[in-house]
Amino acid sequence: MSPGKPTILVTGGAGYIGSHTVLALKQAGFDVIILDNLVYGHRDLVEKVLQVELVVGDTGDRALLDDLFKTHDVAAVIHFSAYAYVGESVSDPAKYYRNNVLGTLTLLEAMLAASVKNFVFSSTCATYGVPEVVPIPEDHPQNPINPYGATKLMVERILSDFDVAYGFKSVRFRYFNAAGADPNGRLGEDHNPETHLIPLVLQTALGKRESISVFGTDYPTPDGTCIRDYIHVSDLADAHVLGLEYLLKGGDSEVFNLGNGNGFSVKEVIETAKQVTGKDIKVVECDRRPGDPPALIGSGDKAKKILGWHPQYSSLKEIITHAWQWHQSRHQ
Repeated sequence: MSPGKPTILVTGGAGYIGSHTVLALKQAGFDVIILDNLVYGHRDLVEKVLQVELVVGDTGDRALLDDLFKTHDVAAVIHFSAYAYVGESVSDPAKYYRNNVLGTLTLLEAMLAASVKNFVFSSTCATYGVPEVVPIPEDHPQNPINPYGATKLMVERILSDFDVAYGFKSVRFRYFNAAGADPNGRLGEDHNPETHLIPLVLQTALGKRESISVFGTDYPTPDGTCIRDYIHVSDLADAHVLGLEYLLKGGDSEVFNLGNGNGFSVKEVIETAKQVTGKDIKVVECDRRPGDPPALIGSGDKAKKILGWHPQYSSLKEIITHAWQWHQSRHQ
C-alpha cells in the first residue's frame, strides 16, 4: 500500500463494474478488500487478476461486517452489491427489497458502529423512470417504474437521512448502460443470465446464440429502435475512484449521473458489432417490452465539473472492440 492511501472495502467487487473499480483503485494506490457472496461474482478474476483479499459473505450478515470492520482499518466503502435484473425485480420483489434495501441498511449500520462515514453508492438511472427531458439531469424527478429502481431510490433516501442525522457522507452515482471491458483484456462482462445488449450481440457473433432479439422497431426514434447511453466500464470505474477521493478530502454528499451524454440505437449497436467482429449477426424483430422508454440518455456534465471526470472511451466502436476482445478470450 502506498503511504497515505487508506483501505477501501468494495462490496460486490467480484462482479462486472465492481471488479473494474477494484482494478482502478489498485492503480490509484489504494489497499482494497472485496466482500462478495459470489452469487454473480467471479472468484477466478479476483484471485488471478485483482489479487486482493476476498471475504466471501453477504452484506446482510451483521456479525461478519462487525468483524470485518474490527480487523481492518477501513476508511470508506464502495457499494455495488445489488441484484439488478429489472424483470426479476417485478416477479420477485421480496428478493430485491431484502438484498438491495435491507442488506444495504445492515451495512450502513455496521459502518456507523465502526465510525466509517464515507460511502460511494452504485445507484441507477432506473430511479428516474420514464424521462421527461433528455439528456436527463440530476434534478430530474425520480419516479421508478419497477422494484429494482425503487430499491435504489429507497437507499438514496436513506443516505440523505443518514447525512442529516449522523453526518454520514455519500456520493451516489446514477449510471446508464455500463458496457465494454478492460482495454488490456484483463476483465470484462460475464453475467449468467446475460441480459445486456452488447454481450448478447457478441455472443451471437461467437455462435453461442442463434440470434439477437430486437424488442420494438416502431419507437419515435430515427431508426425505430430504442436509444440508450452506453458508458465504458473503465470510465465508470475511474468515476468511482474520483468520487471516493472527493469524499476522503471532506466533500459533502453529492449525486452524479454517469453517462456519455449521447445515445446509440439498438440497430446502431448491432451494425457496429458487425463491423468490429466481421461476423453476420442474425436479428429477430419482436414486439416492444413493457416499460422500455424510447430514449435514455444522461448528462455527465456535473461529474465532469465537480469531480474532474473525463471519460476516455466514448465511441461505440471502442466500447464494442474492447468487449469483443474480452469475449473472444473468455469463451475460447
